[in-house]
Order: sequence, then structure tokens, then C-alpha cells
Amino acid sequence: MALLILGVLLWALPHLGKRLVPGFHRALQGSEKPMVAGLASLGIVLMVIGYRMSEGAVFWGRHPATVGINNLLMLVSVYLFAAAGMKTALARKMRHPMLIGMILWSIAHILVNGDVPSFVLFGGLGLWAVLEIVLINRAVPKWTPPKAKPAKFEAMALGGTLLVFGAIAGIHYLLGYPAFG
Repeated sequence: MALLILGVLLWALPHLGKRLVPGFHRALQGSEKPMVAGLASLGIVLMVIGYRMSEGAVFWGRHPATVGINNLLMLVSVYLFAAAGMKTALARKMRHPMLIGMILWSIAHILVNGDVPSFVLFGGLGLWAVLEIVLINRAVPKWTPPKAKPAKFEAMALGGTLLVFGAIAGIHYLLGYPAFG
């Protein structure tokens, strides 16, 4: 469990650093980007290893209804990531589509995996996303929506969502986690 917790912290703290310690972040004068990328990458590796190694109490298990709700939330979550990247119409109406997608991702995974390692991993990353939203809104209260993009970006975001969702489901099957029940 220690590797899992360390992995979540190595993901969250470098991302939060820009807003929690802005003077230190500015003092790095651009060298913070590779440092954040390196720490976050190490965090991802530790989260994967730590999650697969961790054991803990199980409060509920998979159920066909929670699997279905999980998949629906995941589809919306993946679309929110695409909308943020493609600056779709939704991204012009919603301030933090990627972070909200991360929160939905974490809720979906906690819903279908009712064990302590899942609470630590998905709950920790969901909490990080909530903190990011709060800190961003506090640091920059006035939001300027991105400029409109051509309609083809909407179609590309939808198509990309389906492809990425399928790839994620396939990877889950390869890792031994059946995504569709």
C-alpha cells in the first residue's frame, strides 16, 4: 500500500506545486516541466505496481449494474478529456472538462471496485482533481472560454472517444479486469 500512496502523492504534489508554491515554481524558470513530468511518470509506475500489489478490505464487489454505470461514466469521462483537448462546444461552456472527467473516472472506478486500494488510488486522484479545480478557480477567478473550432472537431472528439474507450477496455481485459462484466 505504501507504493500506491507514494505513487498518488508523486502524481498530485508536482501538479499542485504550481499553485501551492508559486514562488518556487517560478524560480525554476522552465525547468519545472521536465521535473513535473518525471515525478508524475514515476508516480504512474508506482501507482500501477502498488495497486496490483495492494490488498485491503472489500466493502462491495462488482455487480452488473455497477459495471454498466461505470462504463457509462467512463464514456463520458473519456469524452470530457477529448472535449478539453479538441476545444469542442462543451469545452467552451465548461471550465474544467478534463478535471471533471478525472473526477468521473475516479467515481466510476470506486463504484465498481469497493476495496481499500481502490479508495486510495481512485479516491486520491479524484481528490487531486477537486483540489486542482479549487486552486485554479482561486488563482484565476475570471475564465475566458476557448475560441470556437470548426464542426469537424466535434466529430473528431466523438470518434476519438469511441476509439480510446475501446482501447482502454481492451487494455483492461489484457490486464485481467473485464471491462464489460
